[in-house]
Amino acid sequence: MSASFTHLDPAMTSTENQIHQQWIYSRHPTGVVSDEHYELRSQPLDTSLDRDEVLIAARYISVDPYMRINQSSKPTYNPEPHPLNTVQAAGVVGQVLTSNAASLKEGDWVFGMTGWQSHARVHVSALTKIDPTIAPVSTALGVLGMPGRTAWFGLTEAGKPHAGEVVVVSGAAGAVGSLVVQFAKRHGAKVLGIAGGAEKCAWLKDKLGADWALDYKTFSNDETLSQEILKLTGGVDVYFDNVGGMITDAIIPIIKRRARIIICGQISQYNGGLDVSEMGPRLLQHMLYQRATIQGILARDYLHRMDEMLAIVSPWVKAGELVFEETIIDGFEQLPSALNSLFTGEHRGKLLVKV
Repeated sequence: MSASFTHLDPAMTSTENQIHQQWIYSRHPTGVVSDEHYELRSQPLDTSLDRDEVLIAARYISVDPYMRINQSSKPTYNPEPHPLNTVQAAGVVGQVLTSNAASLKEGDWVFGMTGWQSHARVHVSALTKIDPTIAPVSTALGVLGMPGRTAWFGLTEAGKPHAGEVVVVSGAAGAVGSLVVQFAKRHGAKVLGIAGGAEKCAWLKDKLGADWALDYKTFSNDETLSQEILKLTGGVDVYFDNVGGMITDAIIPIIKRRARIIICGQISQYNGGLDVSEMGPRLLQHMLYQRATIQGILARDYLHRMDEMLAIVSPWVKAGELVFEETIIDGFEQLPSALNSLFTGEHRGKLLVKV
């Protein structure tokens, strides 16, 4: 867990002679995303404010797989791709430097979709105030933010797990997957987590309470992975898919009657597979045989129910009953490389860049 800053450092909040930095998305990637697809711009910080505006300084900036989805040249869940020559969109936890809004004062912590920039001039209506006494402020980008909302509603509303059922989670060591594992256990389910590497698998079992954990990297094909999952679980009632690809090919043939499949992400396809996708779907006959359902879910579907999720999950976080891992990279200049690291498995839990 990261620390929550509750006291204001004057050096961090002074607006004198500060430089405003922005990462501009400037080139469409067809494969791996890197610095060459961005341009770093710097200019003197403009501190002027209109009525009900605040100036915030970014402290934690989110790095998420959906950013790569939005760079697809074809329609995704957005009709148009992320526009070129604009600031990379992202969630941010920041601190108020100056305020022209009655509800926010200097030093307050806020969340906003202000993107990959060191500062932002924002109307107060676009910000959510954060209470740093509940949990570290960074959790507004993780367990108490979009990943938490995705995990909670994706599992409970689309997955509908029952006690004793088998829930399989791919990408189980990630920001969403690691929460799904724990939420499923709270529903009384038996949970198999799939991740890359022995260390992550040990963490899933020892820290998160998964009943089983498999390192997909030790399997050469979907058939051998499928056999091992079947051997351990006897079949799958709920599959929470963050990865797609070989793992999904392994699981669909061993789903049980009335199984529920939740498509949250397809991260195995994002680098190069968005514009030219793999052949498929190849396994729909199994959906027919088992009268199963398959549902795609997005965090935005449940944005209006954020308070409902926080009322349930925040007490667990405050009581230390949920494990939420954060991989924090220092340095605003690291943002493009941090985005790329999402696809190499170099992190655990929620990935953040600290400014």
